[in-house]
Amino acid sequence: MASEAIELRAHLMRRVGVGATRDELEALEDRPYEEIVEELLDPEPPPNPNEDLIDRYIPALRSPDVPVGTSSVWIFNIANGGSPLREKMALFWHHVFATGWYKGEHGPSIITQIQSFRENGLGNLRQILLDLSRNPAMLSWLDNCQNHAGDINENYGRELLELFSMGIGNYSEDDIKAAARAFTGWTFEQPIPLYPTGGYDSKFVYRADDHDDGEKTFLSVTGNLNGEDIIDIIVRQEATPRFLGRHLYNFFVADEEQVPAWSIDPPRDPAAIDELVASYQQSDGDMRAVMRTLLNSDFFKSARFERVKSPAEFVGGAVKLANWPQEPDPAILAWSPATAAMGQKLMDPPSVEGWHTGKEWLDGGTLSERVNFAVEQVMDTSKPGVQSIVSRIAASDGAVEPDAFVDQVLDLAGPVPASDDTRRVLREFASEDGPLTFESDEAREQSEARIGRMLQLVVASPEYQFA
Repeated sequence: MASEAIELRAHLMRRVGVGATRDELEALEDRPYEEIVEELLDPEPPPNPNEDLIDRYIPALRSPDVPVGTSSVWIFNIANGGSPLREKMALFWHHVFATGWYKGEHGPSIITQIQSFRENGLGNLRQILLDLSRNPAMLSWLDNCQNHAGDINENYGRELLELFSMGIGNYSEDDIKAAARAFTGWTFEQPIPLYPTGGYDSKFVYRADDHDDGEKTFLSVTGNLNGEDIIDIIVRQEATPRFLGRHLYNFFVADEEQVPAWSIDPPRDPAAIDELVASYQQSDGDMRAVMRTLLNSDFFKSARFERVKSPAEFVGGAVKLANWPQEPDPAILAWSPATAAMGQKLMDPPSVEGWHTGKEWLDGGTLSERVNFAVEQVMDTSKPGVQSIVSRIAASDGAVEPDAFVDQVLDLAGPVPASDDTRRVLREFASEDGPLTFESDEAREQSEARIGRMLQLVVASPEYQFA
């Protein structure tokens, strides 16, 4: 059975990515936990051979005009790209700064936005917000391209405060108006039309002649404020790390109430949020420092299986368990539609509020999609991840009795905790044909098939929905 060191590292890798194989966990077992965290926080710039493989052999994954391919590659890179936290932070910011493809239907701008999260998601919050405010997809999504001097549009100024940085209750309607005035003139270059040759890039444009140069008062600061000034003021407010700390806790630690309730309901763990706020303030808004505090904290280490996996995490985790494909393959084109069927269409969230999380990911339809997808990944016992589990169980001394059969599959598939009810169902299956044996080719073949079916039951269990 897994050691405490393996279980802790499995927890870490589920949260900073989508999980790890047992071989990968054993390679980490004797290394200091804090050292592993540092590598995750500051990975080497990866030479990414996957990019060349995709460009050459699977060009359908590269089209910016339909985000299905890009989303599928994103899930692949979280599972297999070598820098899971870099990709996971991009997923975090995409959830917080939800921007939908369906309004502007301009894929290149959303891809550019995600790339900025990937490159700077562990950087300083000021730069993250500045990049966001200059991204054509966001400028279109929240109508700042229609925000003009003398005729303001408040959408971006409102959501920047309400959903992207501070949360309800920490600003006034006058602050929203002042922010909107400060962001007048922030727009984008109209891209060349999509047809007939496909999407072209756009870029940020600042039009000084369309900027409101009048005096403004925002959060008690008065002056001829521009968008950069608004961001500078926002990142200095204590409300900002408190709000984003709660987002981080919900995404990386344990399920919280939904965002609209945060102005009413207190955090699940106020002391944890205080730690994150202090780290933010001491580092002047450095997200790498905040994540270092989070990942090394006792509240993180102890919060195991306290979050329902998002669809992206679930799909990535299931393919990681099967450990196939390890290189880009046309099969990954199915992953983005799979997450969409489970309720999370990446790069196309339902609203500026993003997705509701936790148990709201689960209903009769989405749960069926999750189970079917996970079962499909492990039903082929020739896949490397399944073969690894078979080989480890086959290395046991003598026959493997039903209880040990259940324990070993649960252990090697996660480890996955199991309730008494789940364990009873698994033991009933394990007992149907007696102990597993491997003394002959025929016995091994039969035992391999039984292990594959047991894995299917495990990934269909309620416990497998949690990270």
